[in-house]
Amino acid sequence: MDDQAARQLHNHPRTERTPWGLLLLLMALTSIGPTTLNIVVPALPTLAKRLAADGGTVQLIVSIYLLAMAAGQLLMGSLSDRFGRRPVLIAALLVTACASVSAVLISTVQSLIVARVLQAIGASAGVVVSRAIIRDLFDRNRAASTLGLVATVMAVVPTLSPLIGGLLETGFGWEAIFIFTAVTSALAVTWAAITLPETRGLNAPQGARQGFFRDLAQLAQSARFSGYVLAGAFGSATFYAFLGGGAHVVITLMARSPAEYGIWFAMSSIGYIAGNFISSRLSGRYGIHRMIWSGIIVEVVGVTLSTVLTAFALHWGPFIVFVPQMIVNLGNGLLLPGAIAGAVSVRPQAAGTAAGITGFTQMALGALIAQYAGTLMAGAPSALPLSFLMNALVAVLVISFAALVRRP
Repeated sequence: MDDQAARQLHNHPRTERTPWGLLLLLMALTSIGPTTLNIVVPALPTLAKRLAADGGTVQLIVSIYLLAMAAGQLLMGSLSDRFGRRPVLIAALLVTACASVSAVLISTVQSLIVARVLQAIGASAGVVVSRAIIRDLFDRNRAASTLGLVATVMAVVPTLSPLIGGLLETGFGWEAIFIFTAVTSALAVTWAAITLPETRGLNAPQGARQGFFRDLAQLAQSARFSGYVLAGAFGSATFYAFLGGGAHVVITLMARSPAEYGIWFAMSSIGYIAGNFISSRLSGRYGIHRMIWSGIIVEVVGVTLSTVLTAFALHWGPFIVFVPQMIVNLGNGLLLPGAIAGAVSVRPQAAGTAAGITGFTQMALGALIAQYAGTLMAGAPSALPLSFLMNALVAVLVISFAALVRRP
């Protein structure tokens, strides 16, 4: 698709057919970051031995990656507003590919951590710039539908990456994992260089673009922008809370195996995938506000059911935590595309910066909540503290969205 085709698609968003070629590319670009995060997990014990490092230090290549990806979204979103979507995406993913190659050559855990930080910063462009491109091309409601489609794939692919990483590590050694990420990143760069159009500026004249700090100040003054950002962050925080505390509940309190926990966890992700798919089908018809409120209501149902079951039905086993979590994940999938589309639509000419702030807030809050949930549940005798935490997060979600975002 060339630039002229991109402009035609933007000018007639309701009548043009869905550009599946471009969307498949954006799905691939978006999935690079989460896949690169998860694919290395099966190799952590091997890396600890190879680098003569303790498990806690090696674990930093996962946690530091998450933080670097959060910060990278702020940087890449702003750069894409200033220099264009296409050059920023291509340059950033080249950084990811080069960092993946360098990781094969490392000899210390410190150098591996540096390589992972560079991987994350580059891969963050795939997430944040893809969101900006979607908003460049489509109006707000159709952008939410399209984001739902992209997020569906983004949810599926990372669940497979630990399996891929495990097979690569078992069959060819840990180096094969980083070679795989280097090759996939390079293929994505090639694909983008050939087919990705430049979409920046389709929503506003050239003179409307400003610097990062001016865009940031204007966005910060918008209550609606804050409401959408908080809806996305606190709607997702329920997942991160479960990520931090769920293993203790199932493995420690219920004495189930890690393998059983992994199976249940994968099943619960079906809710998130379904929510995004439903959002992709209905956002254009009902609008983002109805979809966000639908997601909020579903999350309320999920956390309420979680409290009831953990208080009175602990003997039912993992069912009491994973079935409510599947409902919560469904609500998250329903509301998140609309929240992102709303945030990047408040000031369309700063869609990259807005997408960066949204992604950073979501991921940074998620990291904090996951850490807090893990600490909270470390000595807990039941699953109730985790359930209460998730109820509190949903309460903040309801209050912030209702107070800050008004139906136009």
